[in-house]
Amino acid sequence: MATQIFQHKITIPLQDIDAAGIVFFAHLFRYAHEAYEQFMLSIGFSLVDILREKKYLIPLVHAEADYAMPLAHGDNISISLRVEKVGTSSFTLVYIFTDENKVERAVVKTVHVVLSAKDKKKTNVPAEWEQAMSHY
Repeated sequence: MATQIFQHKITIPLQDIDAAGIVFFAHLFRYAHEAYEQFMLSIGFSLVDILREKKYLIPLVHAEADYAMPLAHGDNISISLRVEKVGTSSFTLVYIFTDENKVERAVVKTVHVVLSAKDKKKTNVPAEWEQAMSHY
């Protein structure tokens, strides 16, 4: 059972703002991916190292976002990442974006599948990843 929530903080940069004065929708996925990369590093599994070892690939097979309130330049956002599910060959992560007042601004969900880098076929989530993720 999850006992922790991984936190990642960002400040919305000017270059991510669209003509309407808010974050261009696709940047939310980039922020989520940044949190994912930091999360994996924090549990001992650098994505850089995983890809260099050429043993596993971890592509996204599903991504969705719900936008509750616009994000604007200078907003200080906390991204709370939790592991929703670890399956046989995939895992699902949920990212909750809140502002300084703890108001939910957006939610992103991603599903990653684990592939063998050798043949690009599904393989089991490594036991050590599953164990580390089980705390979140």
